[in-house]
Amino acid sequence: MTPLKVVPRLLRVASVLLAYRLDELVEAAHLYRPLKLLRPLVARPRIDIRGLPRGARLRHALTELGPIFVKAGQVLSTRRDLVPADIADELALLQDQVAPFPGSEARAIVEQELKSPIGRLYAQFDETPLASASIAQVHAATLHDGREVVVKVLRPGIDAQIARDVKLLRSLGELAQRWHPNADKIRPLDVVAEVEKMLENELDLQREGASASLLKRNFDSGVDLYVPAVHWELTSARVLTLERVHGISSDDIVAIDAAGLDRKALAAKGVRVFYEQVFRDNFFHADAHPGNIWVDPARTGEPRFIALDFGIMGSLPEADQYWLAQNFIALFERDYARIAQLHVAAGWMPADVRLDELEAAVRTVCEPYFTRPLSQISLAELVVKLFQTARRFELTLQPQLILLQKTLLNIEGVGRMLDPEIDIWAVAHPVLKRILRERYSPLRTLREVRKRLPEWLHHAPEFPELMHEALRQIGRGERRALSDPVALKLMHDNAQRQHKLLACSLLGGALLIGAALLWTSAPQHGIWPPLCAGIAGLLAFAIGWPRSR
Repeated sequence: MTPLKVVPRLLRVASVLLAYRLDELVEAAHLYRPLKLLRPLVARPRIDIRGLPRGARLRHALTELGPIFVKAGQVLSTRRDLVPADIADELALLQDQVAPFPGSEARAIVEQELKSPIGRLYAQFDETPLASASIAQVHAATLHDGREVVVKVLRPGIDAQIARDVKLLRSLGELAQRWHPNADKIRPLDVVAEVEKMLENELDLQREGASASLLKRNFDSGVDLYVPAVHWELTSARVLTLERVHGISSDDIVAIDAAGLDRKALAAKGVRVFYEQVFRDNFFHADAHPGNIWVDPARTGEPRFIALDFGIMGSLPEADQYWLAQNFIALFERDYARIAQLHVAAGWMPADVRLDELEAAVRTVCEPYFTRPLSQISLAELVVKLFQTARRFELTLQPQLILLQKTLLNIEGVGRMLDPEIDIWAVAHPVLKRILRERYSPLRTLREVRKRLPEWLHHAPEFPELMHEALRQIGRGERRALSDPVALKLMHDNAQRQHKLLACSLLGGALLIGAALLWTSAPQHGIWPPLCAGIAGLLAFAIGWPRSR
């Protein structure tokens, strides 16, 4: 039931939708339908909408409704698996720049949060903001040692405003969930939940600072991507102080050419940086539009990007990261059967899906693309279409994968603006194979085993007791599923594999450590003893390693 106190605001939303002739949205909610009778009384919009497509009309309506609705539209623009492409393209153009709040209020917030007069914190603080958005605004400042910084300050009262607007969005979502004919596909309450999560993250500037710090550490060389440093002593949950950087927006082609930068090298580097963030570091910038990705004008010999605004970052569960990487490799190699198998193995689709039908659907989507020159293939567009097709087979995607899809679209868009002839496939394929080769190499596996070995040894004495308790539960009938011979055999096989893996890992680790000790501590015995011990250790790992079934 919609609370009565939000009804007036719901009516305003409906009137704006009517003013922009978004009839299908009004028709979707029974509560709004009588308002169509009042259309002659609705104020005319400030723009001529007669020739505008529905996506543009929705974009203008959300802008008029306010910044939180703009945020909701931005989230919807990423859900190309749920909304039509024409609407998603228009919503991607939404900007949440709003009128700034007074600089004196920003100064007061900084002093309150950092518990010191502004003069002690900064040598100079400019009350005129550099930029202003719906959540926060940014001011230029100078430290006492002369370094330039920018200070991001949350808007006063933004917490209460967002809580109120989110409640309204939730009411709208409930109406759409109940009355919209395609609610099961659009999933409005899931979209509202994504907006809530995104806003919650953006309201904590200390979290944003931590994200910037981690991204900077991942690209500490600064050769490909530069991330401004965080000044932690001048940062809190409502204030973030960052090193000030200067650059060119990545979509300003004229300025990039004027600076003498190699756009082809920049485009290829942008693709490489994206795959390194996702598959090497598992931490990627999920709001990588041109306004947040600058180009360093001072680096003409070795061009690089500058990252800004770290409020929305993404990461994947380790399993999803692996399965996604394997899907990309299979896509590069046009192995449609493997793509179908990987989707089921990853748990993204029901186990009873017909693999031959899924393979045929994937082939139907992909083959038309491969008739074009590789430089004309949009990997982002292809991935979006694959997700849309897979939805017919009950595909379930996590929000992290949606963020990744959005970032892939943004990065490919930036790459093609810089170099319209870029061959995304030729750049991405070797980078991804190299990252996977390094990530899943025997040496990395050995390091992981060595890291987890103390934990395994700690829990090893518990195995007999756990097995005994499981058998007692079976005897009492508490685990009826295990009385099934198939389930019992599966449990037995799994236990045997785990014991085999543990024993071989212990033996292999001991042999490899022994080989290293022999090589470093007793070189007088020659190379053969440590070499034999090392080979035996690797064989132990190979014997114990679980086989795919």
